[in-house]
Amino acid sequence: MNTIPSRIRWAVDFMDVQPSDHVLEIGCGPGAAAELICGRLESGKLFAIDRSESGVDRTKRRNAAHVESGRLTVRQIDLATLRVPVKRLHKVFSFNVNLFWVRDCADEVALLHERVLPGGGVYLFYEVPRPEEVPRVVEQASAALTNGGFRVSVVDNKRPAVIGIIGRR
Repeated sequence: MNTIPSRIRWAVDFMDVQPSDHVLEIGCGPGAAAELICGRLESGKLFAIDRSESGVDRTKRRNAAHVESGRLTVRQIDLATLRVPVKRLHKVFSFNVNLFWVRDCADEVALLHERVLPGGGVYLFYEVPRPEEVPRVVEQASAALTNGGFRVSVVDNKRPAVIGIIGRR
């Protein structure tokens, strides 16, 4: 059985996925978050993307039953070229995806703003290895979401040491 790291559990719990939610996960990696999110969905769907072929393969293997049920779609694609089959999203989730704080991502954030339903949110979680980096990560990711039209709040959790930048539409 694959274990799910406590940092992923905390982030997914914080997001409060509802059974009918349509969720986009950016950077699905090994598929641990996808496993948790899909376990909470009934009529909802998860669309998981990763630029890495190995991340896509690992997520598909780990979550084969969810893929087969139609609850999970996994694609190797970059957020910039995203074409989500679900046109309206309740939640967007990422964990340790540097895009939002290391470079200009105005186009990607605009795409998310267009797709996230009013009242929905973008949840960017980071496990920052060096505490001195936290202010920069928070400032850059918050600015990216704010400039894209989201109302931003920040949460942090000491155990595990994770920060979340949440943009509400």
